[in-house]
Amino acid sequence: MPIQNNDNDSAPLISVIMGIYNCADTLKSALDCIVNQTYKHWNVIMCDDCSKDNTVEIANKYVTRYPERFKLLINDKNQGLNYSLNRCLKEASGQYIARMDGDDLCDLLRFEHEMEMMISHPEFAIVSCDMAFFDSNGIWGRTHHKEKPEPKDFIYCSQFCHAASIVSVDALRAVGGYSIDKKLLRVEDYHLWIKMYAAGYRGVNIPDVLYQMRDDRNAQRRRTLQNRLNECYVRHLAIKLLKLPLYNYIFCLRPLILALMPSCLYAFLHKRKNS
Repeated sequence: MPIQNNDNDSAPLISVIMGIYNCADTLKSALDCIVNQTYKHWNVIMCDDCSKDNTVEIANKYVTRYPERFKLLINDKNQGLNYSLNRCLKEASGQYIARMDGDDLCDLLRFEHEMEMMISHPEFAIVSCDMAFFDSNGIWGRTHHKEKPEPKDFIYCSQFCHAASIVSVDALRAVGGYSIDKKLLRVEDYHLWIKMYAAGYRGVNIPDVLYQMRDDRNAQRRRTLQNRLNECYVRHLAIKLLKLPLYNYIFCLRPLILALMPSCLYAFLHKRKNS
């Protein structure tokens, strides 16, 4: 489908950054969500992290079809999402950075609504939205994020859906982008928001569901003990960087408790919480 340009060519440019890895079965659907956005002033930088399937082949089809819109980077070895997103960030030319994951979907009005919020409220450096969870049986739940998170809220959980967000490129670069550390794998977004809030930046969540995150058995398998330990570590950093009261250290144990919970019980509680 050909992409029509915005009537307003001076509209701010969004650079969409995507770390892609073994998502050949879902990447086309994710990229089509971007291609068909009502807000048309965007480009996409993808970084493949040594996929073992034909993810690169599918990504290259979009580069060939839309050479001025899509760019593909390829890592020499598997480096993790933090590294891949930083490579994309270096190549970004937009005033704003949007995220999208290669196995998710989003509403075709997502960019339009998020940019309306960003432009009308310049006090915010982060705009995200609520999201729905889906699996092979369809949508089964949704998030209910706080509209205007405060620093103290970050001890409980990440306050923004990373993949659904749009961020000021100046603010993102001011905090050094994504931190490269094995202790931050799978929680790179959580740490990013903490760094930005510690630097004085703030964000807002649109209460509408504009994003759909795949949350199935494969996603649940990625919630390993190491990833839960990484989340404990990031909560420790939240207390330190945001200067939160020391009693909050008790909340650092929650991810470890979840890691030790039987998978069937976790799945039940996860769906009940987000239903």
